[in-house]
Amino acid sequence: MRIKTRANLVLFGLAAFVTVLDQATKIWIRRTLLPYQSTMPIRWLEPYVVFTRVENPGAAFGLGQDLGTLFVIAAFFAVGLIVLYFRRFAHESWVLRVALGLQLGGALGNLIDRLTIGAVTDFINLGWFPIFNVADSAITIGAILLGYYALFLDRPPAETTEGEEIQENPSETKQFDQVAAGDSEQPSGQEQDE
Repeated sequence: MRIKTRANLVLFGLAAFVTVLDQATKIWIRRTLLPYQSTMPIRWLEPYVVFTRVENPGAAFGLGQDLGTLFVIAAFFAVGLIVLYFRRFAHESWVLRVALGLQLGGALGNLIDRLTIGAVTDFINLGWFPIFNVADSAITIGAILLGYYALFLDRPPAETTEGEEIQENPSETKQFDQVAAGDSEQPSGQEQDE
C-alpha cells in the first residue's frame, strides 16, 4: 500500500509541478511579449537561447498546424492512457513513474492551452530547432526515459530464464547433498556391513 501511495505521489506530484511550471512560464510570456516578439531575459544564454512567443495550433514543435481539434482529442486520450498504464505497471520502476509523470504534466500543460486559448504558446527558441515550451520538454524527456526503461530495465524474458534455472538448481543441489551426506543406498549398506 505504501509503495502505491509513493508511486501516486511521484506521478501526480511531478505532473502537477510540470503543469504549473509550464502554465506559469506561458502566462509570463503572453503578458511580456506580443506574438513573434523576442527577448533575451537570461543574458549569459543570449547567443544560444532567445524567448520568442509563437502561438502554435498544431502539435509539438509546430507540426500539424491545421489539426487543432484532433490534438485536443489525442491529448485527452494520451492523459487517459498514461494514467491507465501507470496504474498497471508503474509500481515496477521509479524510472517509469518519473517518465509517466513528466509526460502527464506535459500533456496537461499543452491541453490547458488548447482548451483556453485555442493554441499552444511556444517560446524557447534555440535558433536551429523548432520553438518549444516547458510541456514539450517534459514530454520529450519522458519519452527518452521510457525508451531507456524499455531497452535496459524491462526484461521479463531474462527473469523467466533465470527462474527456470533456479528451479533446476535446487534438485541438483538436493542430489549433491544426499550423496555428500551418505544418504544413497550403497553407502548406507556398506556402513551396516561394517
